[in-house]
Amino acid sequence: MKIRAASDVGGTFTDLVYCEVNDQTGAIESIQTKKGHTTPPNFEEGVLDTLKNANISFAEMVFFAHGSTVVINALTERKGVKTGLIMTRGFRDILEIARGNRPDFFNLRYQKPEPFIPRYLRREITERLDYKGKVIKGLALEELPPILTDFKEEGVEAIAVCLLHSYANPDHEQALAAEIKSLWPDVAIIASHHVSREWREYERSNTAALCAYVQPIAEKYLSNMEDALHDNGFDGSFYVMRSNGGIDTVKSVKKISITAVESGPASGVLGAAALGKLLDIQNIIAFDVGGTTAKCSLIDNGRVSVTSQYMIEKTTMSAGYPIMTPVVDIVEIGNGGGSIAWIDNYDKMHVGPQSAGALPGPVAYGKGGSEPTTTDANLMLNRINPDYFIGGEIQADMKKVYAAFEKLGDRIDLPPRDAARGVVRIANHNMANALKLVSTNRGYDPRDFTMVAFGGGGAMHAAALAKELNIPKVIVPAHSAVFSAWGMLLSDLRRDYVRTSPMPLDILKAAAMSKAFVEMENESLASFTEEGFSNDDIYFERFLDMRYEGQEHSVRVPITSSQFAEESIDLLRRDFGDAYEREYTYRLDNDVEIVSFHLAAYATIEKPELSAIAENMDIKGAIKEMRDVDFDEAGIVKTVIYNREKLGAGANIKGPAVIEESGTTTVIFPDQSATVDQYGNLHITI
Repeated sequence: MKIRAASDVGGTFTDLVYCEVNDQTGAIESIQTKKGHTTPPNFEEGVLDTLKNANISFAEMVFFAHGSTVVINALTERKGVKTGLIMTRGFRDILEIARGNRPDFFNLRYQKPEPFIPRYLRREITERLDYKGKVIKGLALEELPPILTDFKEEGVEAIAVCLLHSYANPDHEQALAAEIKSLWPDVAIIASHHVSREWREYERSNTAALCAYVQPIAEKYLSNMEDALHDNGFDGSFYVMRSNGGIDTVKSVKKISITAVESGPASGVLGAAALGKLLDIQNIIAFDVGGTTAKCSLIDNGRVSVTSQYMIEKTTMSAGYPIMTPVVDIVEIGNGGGSIAWIDNYDKMHVGPQSAGALPGPVAYGKGGSEPTTTDANLMLNRINPDYFIGGEIQADMKKVYAAFEKLGDRIDLPPRDAARGVVRIANHNMANALKLVSTNRGYDPRDFTMVAFGGGGAMHAAALAKELNIPKVIVPAHSAVFSAWGMLLSDLRRDYVRTSPMPLDILKAAAMSKAFVEMENESLASFTEEGFSNDDIYFERFLDMRYEGQEHSVRVPITSSQFAEESIDLLRRDFGDAYEREYTYRLDNDVEIVSFHLAAYATIEKPELSAIAENMDIKGAIKEMRDVDFDEAGIVKTVIYNREKLGAGANIKGPAVIEESGTTTVIFPDQSATVDQYGNLHITI
């Protein structure tokens, strides 16, 4: 037997899923999960704790995948290292100039977000390329030594290099980075072309700056994790989840750590796509509710949407910071199980974005939390069993929960139960708005999609949200509470290559278009073969970012081949029109222009095969009890409570019902029903 394991570090909990795989058949013999508390700032301790609590033999573990919040936490908490930035002469202030977009539009005193690298640590060097990458002025390397001397005196630990138009020609950046390494071998160096080969100078500069800012932190964390695993006897393959929805070797991620900025959420979306492929469901809305946030993403025709227009800290009051690296297109809001309910100065109730986190946690934890959360509200409504809270690990302190809602309700003249109903309604409203952002706001009809709900709170809210948005079916996967970790076991290695090279969409450019993809394919093949993968293991997905001539922003369109003929050009023009109309509701007669070429390169790795569960259509043995459950507008109803672990394939459940498992609770409303498929997934018909 071999053990394959994956761990996902969230804001509140650290999830572990592991399975024993038959050496001969590749089939899964057993799947086990473990949930533990996240342990900031030493996140590796929480990971090791869950592995040890699961009694896993490190020596028998052949595969370990890991997703972490280390990178995003270092950014949001401003805990990166002191970083210097070297730019083309004349462009020192690009981080402060930024963009003219002002989300707080009517605020005439609006202040742009403060750059991560202050002006005194930003330096210029003489060199200049034109937009095609042609050298206008050579690189003056003799200007570098005094810059490095100043950086050393300032205590700089990392240096970002971003030179003008290096996306078109990286020669100057390569020479500058090599010279820095020669003069200062110990400093961390990030050159922008290593992270992004797309245009947009501010976005590329900021991405390089943020990558350098977190590089030593992430590298140290991953090295510590690697050492800790090996010290405990692990000698298998260690992979890290990247934000693009694929795993990669720890060696590769260490080089460009910013690619793991959203590693945890991405794996859940990939898991949903893999599940859809298994169940032959092409259109999916992935919905993940954890302790701190709710996240959703749309999977169209089996394809996970990936964007390089990712932002952190963007709010209605701040433009935030761009990170130009491929990231699974996820909408994330501050509404999770631990989101705090509060009343503003105008007696209006809100839920989130503040979270009780793991400590003190919701009031029900009894660890000092005094402000009611979404989890506490679901306890008040009897949707969560106080005697089976977190799988029975904690006896929910219902006296304190009641007192918290009594205090909250007094502020707005509501009894405690109605206050709890209000909290759940507001949380659902916030989550529904997030779901609309990835569906209706982008021209997709939710009625054409199936929701896959996971995370500790996904199954709790999914049925109500699907009813509101007219989504016909909800699937709650087996082991849904740790589904993001499970997604890592089903992922291939993925590396993205994006090149900006504007040209008209025309048959005369067919050779240039093919050449752009062939160059990226060769680069990816060299990268993977260097790490021991054969060409038979590697496959590609290709995309073109296109726009109408005269416009600013582009739309990404998938293509099937890197060879182009007259017919394929016409088909591309039609596909672009369809994608553009879905996004913006109209199309134009303008000529079409290619902006960027995007190659997603995958290396296939061995993955476990799901085994069917035993069939058992008799659900009586799974019944735990009857309980009065508050279904809000449907009232308080005597409801059958089921133990999910005892539900076999083919089981059919009529709502209202509550299905309990150790990590989550599924709520099925009146007039809804659920069935269990051959793999143990719940299918709820709305």
